[in-house]
Amino acid sequence: MTQTSESFKENYQKLQEIAQKLSDSSEVDIDELVPMVDEATRAYQLCKSRIEAVESALSNRLESDPKQNEME
Repeated sequence: MTQTSESFKENYQKLQEIAQKLSDSSEVDIDELVPMVDEATRAYQLCKSRIEAVESALSNRLESDPKQNEME
């Protein structure tokens, strides 16, 4: 598994901050909108990719661990 320079937690925090900024503002500076959307899209993609990687790893472990399958 490769390490990314930013963690899921950091990217999720970015998404929360952008969402909060957009919801708190009655007007968003148009010059800030595109960079905010770009940053949110990048953070979302990194979070989504990380979630998918963890789901895959967990699925593989559960499928390959016979003791775990007996417990189900």
